Amino acid sequence: MKNPTGLTVHSKSRILEVAFDDGASFNIPFELLRVYSPSAEVKGHGPGQEILQVGQRDVGISALDPVGNYAVKPTFTDGHNSGLFTWDYLYKLGAEQEQLWADYLARLHAAGFEGDSGREPGTVLPSAPKAHGCGHKH
Repeated sequence: MKNPTGLTVHSKSRILEVAFDDGASFNIPFELLRVYSPSAEVKGHGPGQEILQVGQRDVGISALDPVGNYAVKPTFTDGHNSGLFTWDYLYKLGAEQEQLWADYLARLHAAGFEGDSGREPGTVLPSAPKAHGCGHKH
């Protein structure tokens, strides 16, 4: 497991800077963190249950709380705060962010958004299901 040696929230540029003990350092956009949150609200409860996150271009982080010695829990400015980002997951997001961005844009296009229009604040899914929850408390 890689361990962080530094975590810096850059609110103005909306970047989380993370340095690791192996010398790697990543600048991870808040939007990438938000759309790839490891929470059940985003990932669902199993494969194929993922919920495409839209309208997150300008999302911020209002708090970043430690969870033991293994993770942080960000509170995003849209109210989302149920994802625990382990050090390994932050490393993965940083190391693979180019591919993750490409995958995210491909999923937006598949949902009917042109270009990166699905990233604009206020965007909603074209056929957004009615909110009825999954029966679990998150």
